[in-house]
Amino acid sequence: MADNRMRSKVLKMRSDVKIYGDIKIYAGSGNPPLAEKIAAYLGHQLSERSIIQFPNENIMVQLGESARGQDVYVIQTLSRPVHTNIMELLIMLQTLRLDSAGRITAVVPYLTYARSDKKDQPRVPITARLMADMIEVAGADRYMTLDLHAGQIQGFFSIPGDVLTAFHIITDYVEEKLPRMKDPVVVTADLGFAKKGRNFANDLNVPLALIEKRRSKRGDNTEALNLVGNVDGRDVILVDDEIDTAGSVSQAVTLLKKNGANDIILTCVHPVLSHPAIDRLESLPLKEIITTDTILIPDEYIKRLGSRLTILSIAPLLGEVILRAHEGRSVGEMFNE
Repeated sequence: MADNRMRSKVLKMRSDVKIYGDIKIYAGSGNPPLAEKIAAYLGHQLSERSIIQFPNENIMVQLGESARGQDVYVIQTLSRPVHTNIMELLIMLQTLRLDSAGRITAVVPYLTYARSDKKDQPRVPITARLMADMIEVAGADRYMTLDLHAGQIQGFFSIPGDVLTAFHIITDYVEEKLPRMKDPVVVTADLGFAKKGRNFANDLNVPLALIEKRRSKRGDNTEALNLVGNVDGRDVILVDDEIDTAGSVSQAVTLLKKNGANDIILTCVHPVLSHPAIDRLESLPLKEIITTDTILIPDEYIKRLGSRLTILSIAPLLGEVILRAHEGRSVGEMFNE
């Protein structure tokens, strides 16, 4: 009897012991406002760190306090300046590993080089795989990211991770607009996005149309070729995962208007907005541009797009996933999976 009581006491003590310590949140310089929103959602302050760039462009990171044994989350989006942000992330991960952090999760809202996911030409790299390898080697135990350009990139990581989507955030926002729209139809900017576009259309319970396009051999130019579906006299919800130079969007909008589309709403998760995207978007006949804060949009761009631009925050999504990961609870439950 005494042995049973002792065994029960020991088991209870073990169950009360945390595998990892408290949450610590560090942020690179890629998107500080997003990191602050995530920390606020969790009721934490961002942990102190110093990032120093020397005159020779070398980067050094120093932590403000020990992270030994803690459950650490490093938030860094890999937008411009791309290679500076990559090195900041890798150096922060290694710094935390050398400081004996209990578990390190790389939270990368936007993963750069995601389009380089296969060898589609002779003698070219698969840089998305290289990114995954570097994040792991630098010291990450887990990773989190949103809306990868291609699903197979998940297979490049040999560490566990959560690949999330922000499309349900956009869907919820667009759904409120449907009663005021005229015969709405979802249109994907290219056939490669057809599956996600179908899911988007199903969630909104509206029809789907597709734009067929051909990409150049270098992969930097596209040409809208054909519209599959009917948009004549209808309001259009044009969806894509990211807007880079907005070349595809410009061609898509021209094709849609040529086929009789009424108002056009553009949605995307990642506002990369490389030159000359802002010039193109500013001149296009778009009623609204809906995106998220995975990437920090310059104030100048926000001012130029004015009331047509809507930025939805992913901070509550990432904050809740971080909390569930820390507590060992299911993330799939958030999406009824």
